[in-house]
Amino acid sequence: MMRKGHSFEDIPVMADEIAVLIASRFGGARRGERGALPARLRRRAARLAEADRLSAQPKVARQLPAERLARDHAALAAHLRPLGEITRWQGRAVSFGASVAFGVLVVAALAIWVAVQRGLL
Repeated sequence: MMRKGHSFEDIPVMADEIAVLIASRFGGARRGERGALPARLRRRAARLAEADRLSAQPKVARQLPAERLARDHAALAAHLRPLGEITRWQGRAVSFGASVAFGVLVVAALAIWVAVQRGLL
């Protein structure tokens, strides 16, 4: 879904959203800078970051190509969102594995306790 970027006020919101997606996918703001993106998307991210910097000045921000920046945002979001799904899936798998391991540990501790109580160990 492409966000309509008809106003210069939308530029910081779009840039922040992409920054959060990049940071969550590539491991933080310092490690996951734009260099981890493919070259075609790196240029789009650089344009969006520059527009974010310029949008602090309203007179300059009104001259920025809002529709082009909205297309850049849509392309970057389309690339980064599915990558986050893999990370979420891995997190759920690790959580499930930890639950199973904890269950096995509790059952083993219970079995050892019963064996000690019966005098088998």
